[in-house]
Amino acid sequence: MDKALYIAMTGARASLQAQATVSHNLANVDTAGFKAVLANTEAFPVRGAGYPSRVAALHVDQGFNSSLGAMRVTGNALDVSLHADRWLAVQSPDGGEAYTRAGNLSLTPNGQLVTAGGHPLLDEGGNPMVLPPHQALEIGQDGTVSIVPLGEGADTMAVLGRLKVVEARPEQLTRGQDGLMRNTSPQQALLQAPGTVMTTGAVEESNVDAAGALVQMIQIQRQFEMQVKVIKTGDENARTSNSLLRLGG
Repeated sequence: MDKALYIAMTGARASLQAQATVSHNLANVDTAGFKAVLANTEAFPVRGAGYPSRVAALHVDQGFNSSLGAMRVTGNALDVSLHADRWLAVQSPDGGEAYTRAGNLSLTPNGQLVTAGGHPLLDEGGNPMVLPPHQALEIGQDGTVSIVPLGEGADTMAVLGRLKVVEARPEQLTRGQDGLMRNTSPQQALLQAPGTVMTTGAVEESNVDAAGALVQMIQIQRQFEMQVKVIKTGDENARTSNSLLRLGG
């Protein structure tokens, strides 16, 4: 079979993978704090005997779009919108530390402060933040969590602790399969960000450009159709060549 079929197949495969990335972005267009996944295709020379004229297509993950999403004011005491290069520290499913900008928080029945995805938020000491029964809650712009205990007046508001909010540039983070960010250099721990780190009563929306993603999806679909057409044409040429060889024999 003509090797061109394999080259066209790598392009079709890369297009399908890119389509899956765009679909994932579109599915999260309404997810608070979501950062659009970036993907690209790079040339991969096919090495071996003969003249090196064949180049395959390889799908590559280029990280995420670090631009800030629009801020939406909600007035909810459990909603926070993080400033640039600030990330909430959460406990990942494997028990490690991960990071997110999803600021639409909630409380579990046992008083644990979690993200919308159910990941426990960590305090400055790296422990899950758990709140005792209370009648009022306030999260300060520096990440401090305060409550008014049950049956007490507003003047008895007590500070329970401070959320762990780290300072990290995009190149210091990598996205995991669970959508959470991890430190690219675990040996160099990310430090607590000083001062004002968030705006309360608001959430950062997804930074996915829905219209742009739809246009990109159409372009990728056309590329895939072209690559499939090349495969079909190559197969037809191979069949025709075999027929001519049999007739010549």
